[in-house]
Amino acid sequence: MTEFTFLPPLLLTIGGLIIGALLKSLLRHTRIPYTVGLFAVGLLLGLINRYGFFDFLPSLSDAVRSVADINPDLILYLFLPILIFDAAYELNLHIFRKTLANATLLAVPGLVICMFLTAALLMGIGTVFPAYSSWTWTCALMFGALISATDPVAVVALLHELKTSKRFSTLVDAESLLNDGTGIVCFMLFFGALTSPEYHNTSPLLEFIKVISLSSVIGFIMARLVIWFITRVNSQEMIQNSVIILSAYATFIHAQYYLGVSGVIALVVFGLTITYTGKPRFKPQVNEFMEQFWELLTYIANTLIFIIVGIVIAEKVNVTWKTIGILMLLYLGLNLIRFVMIMLLYPVLKRIGYGLTRRESVILTWGGLRGALGMVLALIVSYTPEIPEDIRHQTLFFTAGIVTLTLTINATTMRWLLTRLGLVHTSSARQQLEYRIHHSLYKESEAYYHSLQNLNALQGSNWKKVHTYLIDDEAEPESHPKEPAMVTELRLRVLDREKSTCNALYNDGIISESAFRRLMNSLDELYDHDGSYPLDERNSIFHFCEQVNVLHHMRGFPIIQHWISYYFKERITVIYDLGRGFILLQRTNLDLLDEISQSGLVSEKQTAVFYILRKEIHHNIQRMEEFLEQLATDFPRAYRHALTLKAIRMVLSHEKITVQNMADNGILTEKEAESLIQNITDRADEVNSFSHTIPASILRWMFFFHKRKEWL
Repeated sequence: MTEFTFLPPLLLTIGGLIIGALLKSLLRHTRIPYTVGLFAVGLLLGLINRYGFFDFLPSLSDAVRSVADINPDLILYLFLPILIFDAAYELNLHIFRKTLANATLLAVPGLVICMFLTAALLMGIGTVFPAYSSWTWTCALMFGALISATDPVAVVALLHELKTSKRFSTLVDAESLLNDGTGIVCFMLFFGALTSPEYHNTSPLLEFIKVISLSSVIGFIMARLVIWFITRVNSQEMIQNSVIILSAYATFIHAQYYLGVSGVIALVVFGLTITYTGKPRFKPQVNEFMEQFWELLTYIANTLIFIIVGIVIAEKVNVTWKTIGILMLLYLGLNLIRFVMIMLLYPVLKRIGYGLTRRESVILTWGGLRGALGMVLALIVSYTPEIPEDIRHQTLFFTAGIVTLTLTINATTMRWLLTRLGLVHTSSARQQLEYRIHHSLYKESEAYYHSLQNLNALQGSNWKKVHTYLIDDEAEPESHPKEPAMVTELRLRVLDREKSTCNALYNDGIISESAFRRLMNSLDELYDHDGSYPLDERNSIFHFCEQVNVLHHMRGFPIIQHWISYYFKERITVIYDLGRGFILLQRTNLDLLDEISQSGLVSEKQTAVFYILRKEIHHNIQRMEEFLEQLATDFPRAYRHALTLKAIRMVLSHEKITVQNMADNGILTEKEAESLIQNITDRADEVNSFSHTIPASILRWMFFFHKRKEWL
């Protein structure tokens, strides 16, 4: 009979996913982060096996032991690309761009500061305690690099769960993305100095710059090749999805293994380029599938990786009371070092990007969790015979201990700290709206419950038991929001509706990619001000539209006349598409205000807020309609071309909706509908391929010189 050596680890993987599913259900109503629960399960499994309680099941014991002996490269190459690409793919790019300076400051100079201070702490411990006297500066800097890279998976999940500031959670996520790459690069520099003689003749600074630069170039080139292939060569959804998935792994493996640079940084650049440049060009079905697919992969990776880390620590690490004391000293020292680093950079952090408050800096300090990446690098060290044996054991012990302490102490107390610092505070206007929505739902459910009692078909039901399943009514908040606070809250809800409508218009092919990007950018700019700016503060859109005026004056120049005539009508088409899409969004906003007004969610004393918001929206509509009328007068031929393309898009959109309705009603089979929709999509791609336009940078310079002439 053939022995399947791979079967026990496979069964343990399946068992781990089952445990993860059960644990997620059990922890749903607790304050324990999911990843911390997984880590605890891994520790428990490892300890049970280590002390022989699984000896009566040799296959299970061997499976747990095989996990403990896992090759760290397997974790590095199998799981890390999933977590890195998903984090990059899901980032809000507008917020990321504005937090990039802060995140880079924390991830590069911040990590280097932590690395040197950690190395100094270790050398100090070695001076006081003879058992650790074999540490050299090279070994200490290597450990400082691997332990300084944060892994705030649990904290970011908690920040999203508690609905804290999107800007702050993006900063935490962005720092994690960037310092993972920086940490690996710094680690490999000192790891190479210990294991490879040729590293002694290499400048660490030059090597660092070379690795960062080459990694970024590799990621960018791979992303551009993928986008070119998907948009120009093959438009089939399954092919597009497969190319993106395989390219993510190919980017990481080529950079990390074959070229010897940073796979993490290459993959971050790859993911951000795909998200910023490629995502708007991909089919909506592709983006929808990618989000669901990577969300599933991330869930599986996090479930397995934290269980594996727990098992490895329980099986591999030897603990004594003396080593626990040294570990606690190191744990306190690392938290203090991170605090010192953030305080050193705070004068700059609070002034760039979105800034950073003192309360957020406390969360940033306490949220510096260590996790899977540090354990992988520590395992690599423990398997390297060129490094002294006591250094290998102590590196693994220190890393495992810091991972355990940050996950069990920092992560579990984060909710309390966020609440204590007031970072999960909900405005009085939001509380009032949420109460009225909840109360309205309660009254509707209560009325329906009483109507069911009168039905003969339901006579004999246990109505007391049925009533226990109704939603509970809540007490009305004592604080009543003032009018400006309610205006701010309703503006945010209008922006949410506008954003979802904009996505729907683009997915249905009603607006073009260029118009979609411009509209979404204008929304992001308003989101930056948390509803304090009026809805008619759309300078970016109207400034972009007004740039077309320079084209009329440039047509008289013979040198560029032919060039302008080629691109002219396409530029007008983009602006017309943007204008009509903008007006459609504003009318949808008016519908939302009517719905809120009729629902009674806003008290009668505050109905004046609707006048303020409607005035802002009507101003948007009036301003854009006047501009489009002027456009039709100044550029009649180009305007007619824009109308023609708009009509084509509307026809194709209607055709697509008709096919979908026929499929929903059973008139068409799923395969027949897919074939017809693919045909519609191909025709839509032909329309989009005509959209050649003047590069925005060139048009901005033309607009600047035209305005300069007027000013003079």
